[in-house]
Amino acid sequence: MARFASVHPLVTTRALSRPFTYLGNGLEKGSVVSAPLGRARRRGVVVAVSDTAPDGIEPVAIERILGSVPAALVDLALWIADYYGSTPGRALALVAPAARARRKGAEPKRPGAAALPAEAEPATLTAGQEQALERISAAFGVGGGRFLLHGATGSGKTEVYLRACAAALERGLGAIVLVPEIALAPQALVRFRARFGDLVACLHSGLSDAERRDERERIDRGDARIVVGARSAVFAPVRGLGLVCVDEEHDPSYKQDSDPRYDARAVAAKRAALEGAVAVFGSATPRPESWELLERLELGARLARPLPPVKIVDMRRERGYPLSGPLLRELGRLVDRGGKGILLLNRRGVAPALHCRGCGQTIRCVACDVSLVLHHDRRLHCHHCGRVEPAPSLCAACGSAELMRLGAGTEQLERELAAAVPELELFRLDADVAGREGHDEILARFASADRAVLLGTQMVAKGHHFPGVDLAAVVDADCGLLLPDFRAEERTFQLVTQLAGRSGRDRPGRVLVQTFSPDARPIALAARHAVAEFLAGELERRRELRLPPFRHLVRVVATAADPSAPLALLAELRPGLEAVSGGDVLGPAAILRLRGRHRAQLLVKAGDPRPAAARAAALLAGAAGAMRRDGLTASVDVDPQSV
Repeated sequence: MARFASVHPLVTTRALSRPFTYLGNGLEKGSVVSAPLGRARRRGVVVAVSDTAPDGIEPVAIERILGSVPAALVDLALWIADYYGSTPGRALALVAPAARARRKGAEPKRPGAAALPAEAEPATLTAGQEQALERISAAFGVGGGRFLLHGATGSGKTEVYLRACAAALERGLGAIVLVPEIALAPQALVRFRARFGDLVACLHSGLSDAERRDERERIDRGDARIVVGARSAVFAPVRGLGLVCVDEEHDPSYKQDSDPRYDARAVAAKRAALEGAVAVFGSATPRPESWELLERLELGARLARPLPPVKIVDMRRERGYPLSGPLLRELGRLVDRGGKGILLLNRRGVAPALHCRGCGQTIRCVACDVSLVLHHDRRLHCHHCGRVEPAPSLCAACGSAELMRLGAGTEQLERELAAAVPELELFRLDADVAGREGHDEILARFASADRAVLLGTQMVAKGHHFPGVDLAAVVDADCGLLLPDFRAEERTFQLVTQLAGRSGRDRPGRVLVQTFSPDARPIALAARHAVAEFLAGELERRRELRLPPFRHLVRVVATAADPSAPLALLAELRPGLEAVSGGDVLGPAAILRLRGRHRAQLLVKAGDPRPAAARAAALLAGAAGAMRRDGLTASVDVDPQSV
């Protein structure tokens, strides 16, 4: 029989961010439909159905049903729209299947996994692993729960995920396992397919549309009961979801940087709550938010071997940069004895800046308030807007020829390594080479090498497990400490600690940390692997400053070509935001110009971010006409990762 349906069209405009009523047969909550909207046809998702016609409305008919979304994912999408100040149409587009059909004759293609070896299933578990699994298994039968799985790198967190997935399957439940970046998905896929075979599907944004549809259909049919993937895999249509594992939960890559600006960690927790599932968040260096708010399951020390000792190298006393004397000696040991090393330098290019000795000017991007980065092609690159220009021989400001390079990036580090230790095979992994050669290819070649060094940006510190790694070194631990962000110390601590954990898993290892600030708290504590001590101090500081996890942040950013317009717009918004947040509002304040546009931000601290996000979205929607006239754009970001 015909039913009346409330449908949210999958459109981006806020003017249409309301449900429309249609009439159709076979409609259920979650039906994906094609329906007329004005003079066009639009896809939409049914969010509610009724057998009673609404008063005063003559609904038009649904043209056809295109597919369906589980009802729990509809509820999840509506929560995302509400929590993150977005629109239902944008949020529902995250969970709805792709619109295009596969071309006839096209063969399905399964996502592959990298030449990386799977680890054998251990015969026995540690006491910590046993206790963690007992607590997770007990939660399956009582409506779920949220846990922080904490242990040193190499303490066996992945084995807990694997066994927890097996326990879910035994109960007829499905599972989702999230990794923070696409580069980590192949390694995880190898381990899960070795244990569960074709029951494992893979979802991430790096797949083609056809690959993504094929995997989604396998999940929807129930052929795949475990989904491994990056951020977007949290929306996989797993029916009977019983478990969500979020690996490396500290990683900021779980935050989406476009509307809806959701955090996959928060979405995973909400989805688990909606479906009565268990959510497990794992990390060797947890976020302060997770440490404070979640029930902890402690795994303890690394399996087999202890964490390697960490040597801090005070670069104020060293002549060589980026390669200090102690680091060169350790690299020489790799040449003599064999083995592998991983070197982290969290800056791309040859040098992060060109500086004039004559007048003190640093060459900056004309469109962004940042210095231009020198690359090996003798061109200056802006890593924000993509602008490229030839490196000058003279200073444009004063005509001086005394242009000096400040610091070093991964390209320069690669050159110096090649000159200093030509016997070692070098593999560079950063955004510049990963786009050309691919993460998987680079990591597979490094895994099979003998005397080799993997050097790169933070990509090399994330969750990789390679046999034979004797040496891990942070080339410049101060890179992130001076950033004007309340998470700067947290991220420095995490990066140093995570990289230290890449060394010495199957043989004695060494770790070097080069720094000009050897007494800095995050560096000193990371050298001692003192996770609990660092987090205790960080939580005390944040409590005093009313920062997460003791308050949520809502960030409103406005941009325009006119430098005064963003500040003026946000000044108009401030009273309305103060009214819903108890007056805890910072700004407006100007922030770095980007792509030729001036920017400013307001920062709201709130116990519940939704009223502030909703008020900001409503105020911006009301000002949309004036903003278009003045060339203004604005965005709302709940729980931002950088401020």
